[in-house]
Amino acid sequence: MMKELRLMKGNEALAEAAIRYGADGYFGYPITPQSEVIEYLMAERPERRTGMVVLQAESEVAAINMVYGGAACGKRVMTSSSSPGVSLKMEGVSYIAGAELPCLVANIQRGGPGLGTIQPSQADYFQATKGGGHGDYRMIVLAPASVQEMSDFVSLGFDLAFKYRNPAMILSDGVIGQMMEKVELQPQRARRTEEEIIQECPWATTGKPATRGHNIITSLELDPGRQEKFNLKLQKKYKEIERNEVRYEEINCDDADYILVAFGSSARICQKAMDIARAEGIKVGLLRPITLWPFPYKPIKTLAQHAKGFLVVELNAGQMIEDVQLAVAEKVKVEHFGRYGGIIPAPGEVLEALKSKVIGG
Repeated sequence: MMKELRLMKGNEALAEAAIRYGADGYFGYPITPQSEVIEYLMAERPERRTGMVVLQAESEVAAINMVYGGAACGKRVMTSSSSPGVSLKMEGVSYIAGAELPCLVANIQRGGPGLGTIQPSQADYFQATKGGGHGDYRMIVLAPASVQEMSDFVSLGFDLAFKYRNPAMILSDGVIGQMMEKVELQPQRARRTEEEIIQECPWATTGKPATRGHNIITSLELDPGRQEKFNLKLQKKYKEIERNEVRYEEINCDDADYILVAFGSSARICQKAMDIARAEGIKVGLLRPITLWPFPYKPIKTLAQHAKGFLVVELNAGQMIEDVQLAVAEKVKVEHFGRYGGIIPAPGEVLEALKSKVIGG
């Protein structure tokens, strides 16, 4: 089969990937810089292609609760938004995690706090990885650095969500969402039949067949003993995810004296900064976390055994740096470089920060 290549925006690639994955439903609300997701889905009319339901809800709160309902039925359902909209969805995400339901949430980040700006940011790292809603829960968080990964992480996110019965998030930003690149699209997958859903998701609320009892989906448990037992079950599941699902990319780290750590669009900038540094004779490597949770603590800890220093580059005031510091455990210097308000740094700025803060600091 010949590969199907298209030139697409990141947001469009994400939407097309959802259709081709065989998603059952998308429930969302427009907000810059991710409005192309719902606009593309509305224009493509996937109900005619695959039967996929696409609905603009009356609000972000309504959208995430529609996701909750669809996920409870074992359906492949998703939503997307940008930073303030995702904040509104966080209560629903906590409910979904507490009900152990699979779904996919995409956040195309913009600058904040508050309404902030429509320009790119990476300031939602804490919200995504530390639990933006209430309670002891975790989301699987994937950070794409290209339009191709915006497409690929839809299937990966859904697969992980269903494997662990847990919400998964694609944490992108306005750079990746709005930029255009060549993307290789996956073949169209068929949506599952009701019989397949019942077989794959025996926990789902699909109606009561004669062969089983009631399936009750809820995150409410008023008995503290049973609630503690359930929380221990969740923590055991999260440990399993941490053991099995860490993903990252290392570039030129084997001989590197200095390591740049960055995710998403910042990693693309850092790759160019690394190339410039090596042309100047400075041995710089790049570690790019692909899963922000679970975080690649062990690979960073290993690099800290021979590296002279780390520079964490983010479009925020310093969030992922805390996880890098935990991994390094004060063995070597860890510094931060970030820009705010939607300003994208040039590779030269990153290199100058490395020289001033880490090499010469």
